[in-house]
Amino acid sequence: MLGTPTPGQRADCTGFEQVMAAIRVPRRVGRPRTRPGHVLADKAYSSKAIRAHLRRRGIRATIPIKADQAANRRKKGSRGGRPPTFDRERYKQRNTAERAFNKLKQFRAVATRYDKRDYMYQATVDIATMKIWLRDLIQDQRDTA
Repeated sequence: MLGTPTPGQRADCTGFEQVMAAIRVPRRVGRPRTRPGHVLADKAYSSKAIRAHLRRRGIRATIPIKADQAANRRKKGSRGGRPPTFDRERYKQRNTAERAFNKLKQFRAVATRYDKRDYMYQATVDIATMKIWLRDLIQDQRDTA
């Protein structure tokens, strides 16, 4: 599991650095990479601290700017700095991850987090993931037959 789950009322961005530290990108040979090449995130992750963390590690980011951040930058004029780059086409790739999370949320125990212990919640997510994988596998076989 990538880090410890945060309480429901807490912002997701508080666990960002912990999640980034737990990432392992597998390779064919050798140790897995600990630094992804690119991060796609929603507006909740558009803080200066997160962008600075990604820049320090040399990770490119596609994160839209919040409306209030853009307004503050415009208000400052030339002192506001240059807005971060944003690639709309690349941002559309987040759709795949969002659909995967939505499939997981179809399982009530995952969506409402009944389990109190992290390892039990991870097991629930793992079982839900296996069920989704098996369901999709069976659906693919029916489609090809």
